[in-house]
Amino acid sequence: MLQAIGLTSTPRRDAPPAVNDLTFEAPPGRVTALLGAPGSGRTTALRLMLELDAGRGVAYFRGRPLHRIAHPAREVGVLLGDVPGHPSRTARGQLRMLCAAAGVPATRADEVLEVVGLAGLGDQRLGTLSVGMDRRLGLASALLGDPHTLILDEPADGLSPRENSWLYGLLRAHAAQGGTVLYTTGDPKEAARTADRVVTIGGGCLVADQDVADFARTRLRARVAVRTPHAARLAAVVSREARAAQRSVEVVEEASGRLTVYGSTCAEIGDTAYRHGVPVHRLADEIGDTGPADPAPGGAERDDAAAALSELPPPIRVRPARGPLRPLRYELRRSLGVRKTTMIMAAVLVVSAAMSVLLARTDGTALPRVLAAWPALLPLPPAALGAGLLGALSFGDEFRYPALAAARGTVPRRLGLLLAKLTVTAGFALLLAALTVVGGAQSLRLVYGPDLIEIPSNAFALGASWTGLTVGCAWAGLLAAGVFRVAGAGIAAVLAVPVLVVPLVQKIFAVPSARSVAGLPGRLRELAGWQLPQEADHWILAVARVVAQPVGTALTLSLSALICAYLFTSLRGKARW
Repeated sequence: MLQAIGLTSTPRRDAPPAVNDLTFEAPPGRVTALLGAPGSGRTTALRLMLELDAGRGVAYFRGRPLHRIAHPAREVGVLLGDVPGHPSRTARGQLRMLCAAAGVPATRADEVLEVVGLAGLGDQRLGTLSVGMDRRLGLASALLGDPHTLILDEPADGLSPRENSWLYGLLRAHAAQGGTVLYTTGDPKEAARTADRVVTIGGGCLVADQDVADFARTRLRARVAVRTPHAARLAAVVSREARAAQRSVEVVEEASGRLTVYGSTCAEIGDTAYRHGVPVHRLADEIGDTGPADPAPGGAERDDAAAALSELPPPIRVRPARGPLRPLRYELRRSLGVRKTTMIMAAVLVVSAAMSVLLARTDGTALPRVLAAWPALLPLPPAALGAGLLGALSFGDEFRYPALAAARGTVPRRLGLLLAKLTVTAGFALLLAALTVVGGAQSLRLVYGPDLIEIPSNAFALGASWTGLTVGCAWAGLLAAGVFRVAGAGIAAVLAVPVLVVPLVQKIFAVPSARSVAGLPGRLRELAGWQLPQEADHWILAVARVVAQPVGTALTLSLSALICAYLFTSLRGKARW
């Protein structure tokens, strides 16, 4: 049972609310249509029920509001608008990523693809899908968690009659198994043909809540569609005979020789045309709409209802979507499901190899900079920039193409998801750093011979610095994109480290130091309370040297500031409710 009680949207300035004190029910085992003209508040009502928009009222799904349901994807399947996903991701990859978010086995993706008739198109990119395929994939996304309730906004929009018939057949099969189905439509005939119950709204208010039989009797009326080359003559004849017989018949002339006759039958119109020798090319019974109903008979009633709102329902609270139930698997599928990740890494490796060969032509560049492909003119090496870009896209892509659920707003700030993203981006950064050095060494060996490559004595410290730089840039891009909700902010944060933060740190280090950190490992051993192995001194000093460098200090400060900003925005969002 789906119950919507007192749904009211928050108006903008002095404008009336798009939905005003809307209350209705969608019973299980039946298909319910939410009928209304464009601008009547249908989509807003769905978003209020799903806690996507701020307002008042509450929606209960089998007695519980959405934020009290442990696994929403297993209770409610949603389709609002187009399928959210990166255009270059495959249909199967998109569904498997959502499986990780919903906590269901990856094999469920192939099952729902089979159900919606896309079994042979699982490897097709989302950007190449037709309108009908897109709607089928959207329905597959809604069915992933085997939900009890389906909420669909204009599910038949843009579909052919055959696809339309298939869609509503599937919805009726879901209802026949005891599920609840609620969909919106603006076509009264479609609602009468496909739904068991019709809830009509207008101006954001409830107009009628009827069984489909009552709806068809009160809102629809029979009519006869006629096509004839002598439309004007037949219209005049039918009207004259109706007046003579004192029957209420309305004849409407349309374009291309078409007539619409209300209050008569096909047999009567056919007999009249035969008696007067009028040829008829088409004669069929149809169902027509009686026109929009008045949503609010009087302004005083609307004002009284609005005045009582503050005493009735509790407010709807907009909450971010829950994070994936399997965050690491979700993040891996999200990252590897598009070609952008491999393309960025391939471009970085090609550019790095070419720059290493060019830098090695002169003796003025040290070997570590040659292998890292880091000329003095660039603020960061290509590998660090690529790692920062991958980190920024790990959050930025989700804000642009939400993947956790349809129109669920911003990416959830969940600790498990953040740790998964940090882990995956660090892995990509380490892989990129290692491949850059190996590729640069192999390029130098191929072009100049093996004599150029020598292992430096401080290889461990250099490796630690190189690793810290690439991982730090990846995390800086990730956290900045998460804080500001745009991938461009992540790239800006990565570039700000060498351009803005490093010069400030260098100015601080330019002042003569009056203190030394000598003996730091011994003091840390005393502070730890247990005996650290002697080998730990080497690691501690290496880390201290890396952090003491201007770039290392700048990255440490930047990451600390971004972590604090991320935690602050997360806590502020939770405290608001």
